[in-house]
Amino acid sequence: MNKRLILASASPRRRELLSLITNDFEIITKDVDERSAETFMENNGTPALRVSEGLALLKARAVFDELSEDEKKQVLVIGADTSVVLDDEIFGKPADKEDAVSMLTRLSGRKHIVATGVALITSETTKCFTEETQVEFFDLDKYQKDLIERYCSSDEPYDKAGAYGIQNGGALLVRKIDGDFSNVVGLPVPRLAREMESVIY
Repeated sequence: MNKRLILASASPRRRELLSLITNDFEIITKDVDERSAETFMENNGTPALRVSEGLALLKARAVFDELSEDEKKQVLVIGADTSVVLDDEIFGKPADKEDAVSMLTRLSGRKHIVATGVALITSETTKCFTEETQVEFFDLDKYQKDLIERYCSSDEPYDKAGAYGIQNGGALLVRKIDGDFSNVVGLPVPRLAREMESVIY
């Protein structure tokens, strides 16, 4: 790889996933008003499944724009954002336990889409894409209700879109997935590796 690689995300899950492609990267993040940007996009007709792509671009652009002109010539900045979407409604990070229980209850017995938007920025090009994975939860029987209650009493749901992490205890809620598992965790590694290759070389 002949470019300096920057991941514009503080997520430990994305850091771990990107390391499956390369360990030669650094983490730089900038504060962006994600909720205002999300509301703006929704109000201006952006489909729910494409909002994460817009947020990924916002995050990557915020980092890229702070670099010097010389740095920009040598860098690839990657931004990412993950959304859980059910019936065209975006399920973000839960505000509290009640919110988390409500989200997981609504997802139970249903299929939803996990959409991860990714943005790649260099001085020569900007490339964005969205990877979608379909996730189906078990029905809301007594076991599922008890599981949701126990899970939402842990610390796990509260920094995750849709109030669950499939790589941890949230896996017990999931009946099956159709698509890329790593995408549900937060970064679609197989596709990203190919997109990085096309941008760098």
